[in-house]
Amino acid sequence: MSPELAFILSLLLRMAIAAAFVVSASVITERSGPVIGALIATLPISAGPSYVFLALDHDAAFIAEGALASLPINAATIYLALTYTLLAQRYSVWVSVGAAIAVWLTLATIIRQFQWTLLAGLIANAITFAVCVPLLRPYMHVKKMPVIARRWYDIPLRAGLVATLVATVVATSSWVGPRISGIIALFPIVFTSLMLVLHPRIGGRPTAAAISNGAWGLMGFGLAIAVLHVAVLQFGSAIGLSLALATCIGWNLALWWNGRRRAAR
Repeated sequence: MSPELAFILSLLLRMAIAAAFVVSASVITERSGPVIGALIATLPISAGPSYVFLALDHDAAFIAEGALASLPINAATIYLALTYTLLAQRYSVWVSVGAAIAVWLTLATIIRQFQWTLLAGLIANAITFAVCVPLLRPYMHVKKMPVIARRWYDIPLRAGLVATLVATVVATSSWVGPRISGIIALFPIVFTSLMLVLHPRIGGRPTAAAISNGAWGLMGFGLAIAVLHVAVLQFGSAIGLSLALATCIGWNLALWWNGRRRAAR
């Protein structure tokens, strides 16, 4: 087998695996309501496979530098969620999603111009959450999530989006380097696909409730990125990625448990 064919087959396999993760998680999100759905959506079901595949091709230093670039991008995703949530109360899916993505791309371009440290990335996330979470809180609840009727293009749309992301990250990582790879890996594929699929059929407000609840999960996701940056240099890529995943899952389980406890009261 030629090296070119081996690369193509390997890339197709990685795209298929990542697409399966995202499609499965987004289907669960649709059926779980805005709170549980948001916790699932903020697990590393898109960025996680991208980083695993990067770790197969690059050393721990590459992953650590990529994670450092990803940390402030997590803050940009919060602003994407805020933009969509505010606009979705009144405007169409294309206006709301288009503006949200434009905000994310603008912030990502600005973030790229700076050399970030771990402390600076954590401060950027802390400030972002302090500003955005109070603004999102009024939109986190809806009386009842409408029944969702699946359409034929839902799964192909989500699979195509994440497969394209993974292909871009894997194919260009050696060319663009760790910083750009870290930025691309955090493009909010899951949030974007949920917006595009749910908004036209259940309306902007219920969809915005699911997206805005994701702010709490993104806090844990930011911590997981910080853990990844530190752990891969100390313990290697495999342990670093495992600890980052455990951080995300532990944070979201704690949020779920706290929500259950408050509901019981």
